[in-house]
Amino acid sequence: MSDTLVQNGYTDGDVDTNPTNAVSLETLADTRYSRRQAIFGGAKATSLALMGTTMLAACGDDTIESTLVVSAGQNAATSSGRVVILTGSITAGDTNVTSSAWAQNSGPDVDLVVDGLTAMFIAPAVETATDLTFGFAVQNADGEAASATTTIRVSPAVLGFSAVAHSLEDVVTVPSGYTVTVMTRLGDPLAAGVGAYANDGTDTNFAQRIGDHGDALHFFGLSSAGARDDNSSTRGLMVQNHENLNVDYLHPNGPTNVSTGPRPEDEAKKEIEAHGVSVSEYVDGGDRQWTYVADSSFNRRITPMTPMQIMGPAAGSAMLATAYSANGTAGRGTINNCANGISGWGTNLTCEENWAGYFRRDASDVALRTERELTALARYGVSVRTGNYAWSTVASSDPMFTKWNATITGATATDDYRNEPNQYGWVVEIDPYDPASTPRKRTALGRCGHEGAFVRIAAGQKVGVYMGDDSRREYLYKYVSNATWDAGDANVSNRLAVGDKYLDNGTLYVAKFEADGTGTWLPLVFGSVPNRPAVGTTPAYVFADQADILINCRLAADAVGATPMDRPEWTAGNPVTGEIYLTLTNNNASNRPLDGTDAANPRHYGDPNLSGSTSYGNPNGHIVRLREDGDDTAATTFAWDIYLFGADATDYPSDASVNVSGLTTSNDFSSPDGLYFSRDTNPSGQINPVLWIQTDDGAMTDRTNCMMLAALPGHVADGGAVTITNKDSTGATAQQATIAGTPATAANLRRFLVGPVECEITGIDMTPDGRTLFVGIQHPGERGDATTPTSHWPDSQAGSAAATVRPRSAVVAITKDDGGVIAL
Repeated sequence: MSDTLVQNGYTDGDVDTNPTNAVSLETLADTRYSRRQAIFGGAKATSLALMGTTMLAACGDDTIESTLVVSAGQNAATSSGRVVILTGSITAGDTNVTSSAWAQNSGPDVDLVVDGLTAMFIAPAVETATDLTFGFAVQNADGEAASATTTIRVSPAVLGFSAVAHSLEDVVTVPSGYTVTVMTRLGDPLAAGVGAYANDGTDTNFAQRIGDHGDALHFFGLSSAGARDDNSSTRGLMVQNHENLNVDYLHPNGPTNVSTGPRPEDEAKKEIEAHGVSVSEYVDGGDRQWTYVADSSFNRRITPMTPMQIMGPAAGSAMLATAYSANGTAGRGTINNCANGISGWGTNLTCEENWAGYFRRDASDVALRTERELTALARYGVSVRTGNYAWSTVASSDPMFTKWNATITGATATDDYRNEPNQYGWVVEIDPYDPASTPRKRTALGRCGHEGAFVRIAAGQKVGVYMGDDSRREYLYKYVSNATWDAGDANVSNRLAVGDKYLDNGTLYVAKFEADGTGTWLPLVFGSVPNRPAVGTTPAYVFADQADILINCRLAADAVGATPMDRPEWTAGNPVTGEIYLTLTNNNASNRPLDGTDAANPRHYGDPNLSGSTSYGNPNGHIVRLREDGDDTAATTFAWDIYLFGADATDYPSDASVNVSGLTTSNDFSSPDGLYFSRDTNPSGQINPVLWIQTDDGAMTDRTNCMMLAALPGHVADGGAVTITNKDSTGATAQQATIAGTPATAANLRRFLVGPVECEITGIDMTPDGRTLFVGIQHPGERGDATTPTSHWPDSQAGSAAATVRPRSAVVAITKDDGGVIAL
């Protein structure tokens, strides 16, 4: 290091045999102070020392021949991600100090925050125990100078919090030493002049308010000047999906005619606008005191009526032609936005999940459709029905309402919205830094019930996107770009054009898992995909072209023989190993019967409820992980195992066929959903990154609210083969072989958070420095209504709330009281 304080003439670089301890205090003082002071948001080390961090006490160390004697404090030990405070002192001589300085001598470089005799830093990521040495020097009014050193031994990262217990309380519970701050909530204003949210059902204008059912989120950094800054931990844009609605709380007395219609126009408009995506500016006011900026010029709402460009191989297909876009290259809006993906060039990928149920189809439509159309509609669940929330029954010709009626009513496809369902089910790319930009639907990534789209980028490789299709017995997909990643594209100003390069031209694959722990990516390419065979009374489906395969990729995946999974949801990638993790939330007995298990979906058992009933199938879910052969995103084969099996440890403390991972009440969970690895810009995402697991549960919620766990996972094949004995409701049993990861322990998995009543924990990101964690709390009190709300969160977070206060989905910011890295 160029700015190292050298003691006794030794460095581990250039050899220096001059054995002097004479140090220029001016040099030391200038070394790090000015630029490091800003690292901790201007906080003084002395003030941070009062937040529960143990001071390293002075005890006398090195001295020089002078009446002045100083100490740099005792040698000490810590682990990665934790706050260390160095305290210098004068132990003899004239204490009238005119100057003092701290500097680092050796070890991995850290950011020192210096305040007089005190210095502070966060212990860096290390693979093995590593010594860091620091020098402290002073000069007094008599011109005497003295210096001393201290050594801090840093060990690899460990989970540094006590596990949170099960909870049925109406608050977000986190470990001792952490603080929860409620951020943006349902209905909060996103523009100047928009009134505060009354939360009584009378609010309107959700095109300029935070939407409902907040889901996946991401913090996009901003510089102080308002430019993109991926390293900013003090200012940024929170981009959040809005998946669905709590309509009972959205209107004064609940919704009107929600099942059959006709719906009042003002109610339907509010419900439509409360879907989509929000962009809101977040600012740290100092020491991680977060607020949002209600009138920021970056704030934006993207709703089901926002204009969209349709890109990729399916753009221009006759199957996408509508009354709005005769040539099938444009559309309006995005809906049921669930998980997400983050590109390597500063854009957000939002995923359209359970979109099919929003569409109306009258019985008359059946006779007007071809067999091919009926097969495709049935495969995606666009059935004869009124449609979620019956929006098309509004007595208006406004396309905001009529577009949800997929019934054939005109002479051609450009006269009605028969093809409107084909415009949904895509991954949508958004530039959060440009509120005027038009989002783009990326058809090369296929159309399904997209839960997420994890983007993996590695030097010299193709861009890979890993996607779960969130329904029972659906598939895991991977998209691989034709273009090899060019690091120069990371900071191109036209970010959506970079998306054109990597996300519009490539190959879509679907996964087939073999019993021996290997797998194959099957390409969904026209000419190599056979026609989908007849199923029951449904005729065979003959693919017309590549656009047809992408629009109907579920049918294509059926045709090539992909492995149906137990409700594939979020995907996440280990930033160090490149391994991909996939949550399989759960399955029921009809979709995963006793004789219908396989190695990748191996369980059938019963989960008893406190009420006495028992749910059979795979009610607690599991997490699969895979590693590409050659660690190459473009590989067509992979290895896999099951990282963790969900289970209720109270019901199954020792049954190795249900509680396969050996969970205890400190780390048991059910229905894993959200997945996230800590950012690799801080110690929690380096060497052995922390994996965060969020739940969307219905099986254990009689025992505890939904939760989030932190894990230090191993790697594929760190466990071994196991044989599970499954049992159905009749008592019949069957054997199933599978491959399990190493068992869970208190050291590698523990519960970090439990949410409020009836919520789902979904959406997670952190600031680049790892010192603020953002988490989404969705639909608290979802079983209540306007008269009798079953939750009062987030008002209840403060310790009290009126019995009539309606609950709201919201984002929380979680910080560690001592300023350290979250979880470590």
